[in-house]
Amino acid sequence: MGGNLLPRLDSFFLNKFLGLPVFAFIMWLVFKITFTLSQPATNIIQLGIGYIRVFLKDLFGINWISNLINDGVLNGVGAILGFLPQIFLVFFMLAFLEHSGYLHRAAALFSRLMGKIGLSGMSFFPLMLGFGCTVPAVMASRSIKNKADRLLTILVAPFISCSARLPVYILLAGIFFKGFEDLVLLSLYGIGILMAIISALILRKFLLKSKSLPVYAELPQLKLPKFSQMFHSACARSRIFLKNAGTMILSIVIIVWILASLPAGVEYASENSILGRIGSFASPIFKPLGFGNWQSVVSLATGFVAKEVVIGTLGTLYGSDLNTALQGVFTPLSAYAFMVFVLLYVPCIAAMATIKSETKSVKWAAFSIVYTTGVAWAMSFLVFQGGKLLGFS
Repeated sequence: MGGNLLPRLDSFFLNKFLGLPVFAFIMWLVFKITFTLSQPATNIIQLGIGYIRVFLKDLFGINWISNLINDGVLNGVGAILGFLPQIFLVFFMLAFLEHSGYLHRAAALFSRLMGKIGLSGMSFFPLMLGFGCTVPAVMASRSIKNKADRLLTILVAPFISCSARLPVYILLAGIFFKGFEDLVLLSLYGIGILMAIISALILRKFLLKSKSLPVYAELPQLKLPKFSQMFHSACARSRIFLKNAGTMILSIVIIVWILASLPAGVEYASENSILGRIGSFASPIFKPLGFGNWQSVVSLATGFVAKEVVIGTLGTLYGSDLNTALQGVFTPLSAYAFMVFVLLYVPCIAAMATIKSETKSVKWAAFSIVYTTGVAWAMSFLVFQGGKLLGFS
């Protein structure tokens, strides 16, 4: 980029009127490209899983081993692996925005905005990391010197949508909002940012009173990043996604399969199974939100371990034809309410352990669990019941 162009780009990206619309447009473009380019690769992965399913059934026949592999491993982990192309593309394009210097400008833009509403500009840098994972976002709050600002950042960080939630959005948006998936994802990320800001204002007023100072940081030069940089960054982050799918998520879906198969003699994944009884007991709490079926409740419970497990659990319980099964369970409105709940409710157990460690307090970790889940329930209730009043279904 020529030297004469750089000042004009900076004034464009940092413009107090155009900055936010430009940021929204860029994020929409990221999601649009993701859904457009990833579909062929996703189809290939799903086709490959189908071939593996047939091969293993021929190899083992029909017995408990075959059922474990097909109903448990392939339906659970396979449902998650199908989203690897979308995950990789999102990471690739975010790496472009990061290495080009644009994300630093977005940080400066939001830092200025947060300063005007009484929040710490330093908070934006940890919160930006939250788009990848909540754990480093919470840990990065150490850079904030003011104790109240640091605690405030930790408490609102879970509302920033981490990449682990993406499979849930991609699956349900692809089923119920075909052709508008990018706008659905953009709206969810927007709700997360908005709830973080609103929560910060509420907590600042009633719990963590302190005066924040504006933050000024030197911006790196805008540049066109190298393809190798973006590729290696996307590969590194995708490997973490695959590692989770191959270890922790695999373990959880096997446990889900076992509990859905017991006690002996019950129909697999029926309401009479151990898992069905547990989910049915808690399901009335979620009925006003539009997803009172026990399978959805169980998937949210296992999502406390890792948000990717929500899809793994649904895949294990509903079987290989997950898309069709979910169309019989959700409507577009209840599916969106479910996504809002997944966006806002308690982060994964690793994030909660980090919050406890960084705050050195069980009290604040417990507060985070109760507060985020309460906000998630309230927002999902407003989405579903408000949507019904407006005539949506």
